[in-house]
Amino acid sequence: MNLTVQDIRELLSRHQLKVTPQRLAVLEAMYVLHDHPTAERILEWVRERHPGVASGTIYNTLESLVEKGLIVRVRTEGGSMRYDIILNQHHHLYCLDSDRIEDYFDPELDEMINNYFTKKGIPGFDITGIKLEIKGKFK
Repeated sequence: MNLTVQDIRELLSRHQLKVTPQRLAVLEAMYVLHDHPTAERILEWVRERHPGVASGTIYNTLESLVEKGLIVRVRTEGGSMRYDIILNQHHHLYCLDSDRIEDYFDPELDEMINNYFTKKGIPGFDITGIKLEIKGKFK
């Protein structure tokens, strides 16, 4: 996904967020790193380009981006918190040997799961989304 700084500015504006250098830098880091980075990895990337940025600013920026639905939190099998910039339907492959997370897209699987729950449902529960955690080991 190749977004320009102008694309990121427009994205922030559409979500009623003030365009700040910190928000631009954090979103740019998310698009460049695209591997479900930790807050610490995002902070490291941003500080390489903007040395004076405070760590609290990065954490607050991440929280505001989560609140506005621009990114989502993802917890690994090992318990570390990561962030995901991809918001469309996908699942995650979790490696049990490392904290690696890979995106898994499979429209056929999505259709099968949606059809199953449309037919079966869960009594007293409205399903708003389904995301599988597929655990294993990368070769």
